[in-house]
Amino acid sequence: MKKLFSLIFTILLVTLVTFKAANAWFNHNDEVAENKEIIVLLHGLGRSNTSMWLLASRLEDAGYYVQRVGYSSLHQKPDEILQDISLQINQCCQNHTQNVNFVGHSLGGLMVRAYLQNNKVDKLGRVVLLGTPNKGSKAADHFNNSWLMDILGPTAKALGTDDKSFPQSLKPPYYPVGIIAGELKSKLNDTVIPGKDDGLVSVEATKIDGMTDFIIIETGHSMMRYDSEVADQTIEFIKNGVFKEK
Repeated sequence: MKKLFSLIFTILLVTLVTFKAANAWFNHNDEVAENKEIIVLLHGLGRSNTSMWLLASRLEDAGYYVQRVGYSSLHQKPDEILQDISLQINQCCQNHTQNVNFVGHSLGGLMVRAYLQNNKVDKLGRVVLLGTPNKGSKAADHFNNSWLMDILGPTAKALGTDDKSFPQSLKPPYYPVGIIAGELKSKLNDTVIPGKDDGLVSVEATKIDGMTDFIIIETGHSMMRYDSEVADQTIEFIKNGVFKEK
């Protein structure tokens, strides 16, 4: 029972503590952006574009123009979120003269994949997915009919592992994609999430057919956004198409 309550607490903490229903992105000087590669940065479930500030800052320090895309995830279905982010990304990036790269944390990674499945980006660069449940979430399966999912909304309910889930509807990537999975030493969630996991998403669930590179970093699901090694490896993949050897 303690394990179950621990997982419920983790999910609520991850999704609700800093939730803001922000749809606007963080704007930069367009003249400066024109000479730089773009990184489009998408947050996860129950977060906002402001939750990615530290990772955005590190990517900017590495010389990139970072566009943080915000969306409301607790009240919209996946297709509604896709429509929302597509308008933002198309407005900022479709006519950019430099490469357009994408980084998505958790649900944000699935939204990146959905966007690229439905939109053509002429100067598409590389993609990094952070703790993204590409094979679906066992936690979503476990709590699918519970009050917790009523709070988290329709997109959370769509993140399961069955054939009709949102992750399973996405096609393998046609672009270079690097995947970073988190791993925690704690085994409190073993009954719900078998094997290695970051506290919310299993390492195995992050993998995807056709991925270019894959790495595991010792960090938790929510803290991945603030982890300096995650930032360093993200920059490495976007620059060189592979992660650094550990």
